[in-house]
Amino acid sequence: MVTEEVQYFVGGIITFLFGIVAIFVYLRLVREKKSGGGSMENIKTSSHHHTPENIAGGDYDVIIVGAGVAGSALACTLARDGRKVHVIERDLTEQDRIVGELLQPGGYLKLVELGLEDCVDNIDAQRVFGYALYMNGKDTTLSYPLEKFHSDVAGRSFHNGRFIQRMREAASLPNVRMEEGTVTSLVEKEGTIKGVQYKTKNGEQMSAYAPLTIVCDGCFSNLRRSLCNPKVDVPSCFVGLILENIDLPHINHGHVILADPSPILFYKISSTEIRCLVDVPGQKVPSVSNGELSHYLKTTVAPQIPPELYSSFIAAIEKGNIKTMPNRSMPADPHPTPGALLLGDAFNMRHPLTGGGMTVALSDIVLIRDLLRPLRDLHDSSTLCRYLESFYTLRKPVASTINTLAGALYKVFCASPDKARQEMRNACFDYLSLGGICSEGPISLLSGPKSAPSELVLPLLCCGPSMAVGRLKDSIPFTPTNVGLGARLISRASGIIFPIIKSESVRQMSFPANYPARQKFPPIPKE
Repeated sequence: MVTEEVQYFVGGIITFLFGIVAIFVYLRLVREKKSGGGSMENIKTSSHHHTPENIAGGDYDVIIVGAGVAGSALACTLARDGRKVHVIERDLTEQDRIVGELLQPGGYLKLVELGLEDCVDNIDAQRVFGYALYMNGKDTTLSYPLEKFHSDVAGRSFHNGRFIQRMREAASLPNVRMEEGTVTSLVEKEGTIKGVQYKTKNGEQMSAYAPLTIVCDGCFSNLRRSLCNPKVDVPSCFVGLILENIDLPHINHGHVILADPSPILFYKISSTEIRCLVDVPGQKVPSVSNGELSHYLKTTVAPQIPPELYSSFIAAIEKGNIKTMPNRSMPADPHPTPGALLLGDAFNMRHPLTGGGMTVALSDIVLIRDLLRPLRDLHDSSTLCRYLESFYTLRKPVASTINTLAGALYKVFCASPDKARQEMRNACFDYLSLGGICSEGPISLLSGPKSAPSELVLPLLCCGPSMAVGRLKDSIPFTPTNVGLGARLISRASGIIFPIIKSESVRQMSFPANYPARQKFPPIPKE
């Protein structure tokens, strides 16, 4: 039997290795900070505002394809800066979707920064202050660390369609034309996007032109192939139901049940409705028409949900209003094209388990606003192209942090027959249940207030040794077999996190100041 001293020695070795990585990242970040080139502070202090009074007739400055969360927020933001905007949306009626219903606190802060925080008012939106995590009959609450923010800062959950309609109302400005139509193609001339071709609601073929076209037509985009290398993965599907006239066990918290085979989510979307999302691995769900899906929900899913919600869950199944939605994941892999930009789920997707999509999109819009403000004339295609190229790099720290956590946590939270994966899942639950610094770091990253790669170091530094050594030492005898299990656990964890980081481009994600596109950030034009 190996002594306890030896066990601690092994744990110390692993901790030391993680420490080396942390020190390396810290030194690189210090070097980046000292370089100070192209920082957002420099951009913001040099901003130039256009005023709507200066807008006369003439061509549009920007065409926006899509009027969802991203398109509507962007249209309002650019119009307030005096741009003349043409928005083309396939369907302007209120939609009923089962995703895009949870706005994390980081996303709300971006709404405030854009002056759009009123869009969560008058839609019966519910405040969200954290998560409740369930597994194997145990549960724990994980609160958002919001002590340093104004009392109004919290997550919000709501009907997606109501929120989008409020955003569209905010974008109803004199210099915004919002038109219902379907964009069929981009208009290109000599390698530069000049505008779009689209079909109106009446079936008339039309063309629209502007120096900048921004495509944000969602996860089903038919234009993304023209502007990026789409590598869309569909790891699972969501099955959505609504539970009525019942409260969650933990008020104002999103509930995550670590079920078998994959997580189940509950959160309020109005004062009387709870959204339930059942994750079903794979690209297909059991058939709705022949009752297979209802049988699956009743026999496999229902026994694993909290007892307080069981009766309402069964009632929702019996009611039959069951919707499904494929969950897509797509890393940002653009090929920068003069005159055009990709945004939102048309460009970059992550598993929606953690609800980070709107935070990423709104953060991108803040960045686009700050990049374009100094440019009085968007027809200067060479300068505009340099600014747009910088966007793809400057967005990386926030977007990639949220994307990495979403992908990693989904894989960790899914059940697996592999014993090492089981230990990883159990240890993750136990680690987060400790609270304090153990949960504060990961929850800050998930909720958006701290969305930077450097913030990933501490959770990885603490979780790694905890999962690989601590749990095995405390729960099972320290034997060669269990040493092998610990090694497999580290291997499985590496197999989850490193491919995700690689797909997100680790160099851009961690050290954007050293990446060529950041170094080429254009100077602010003189007045």
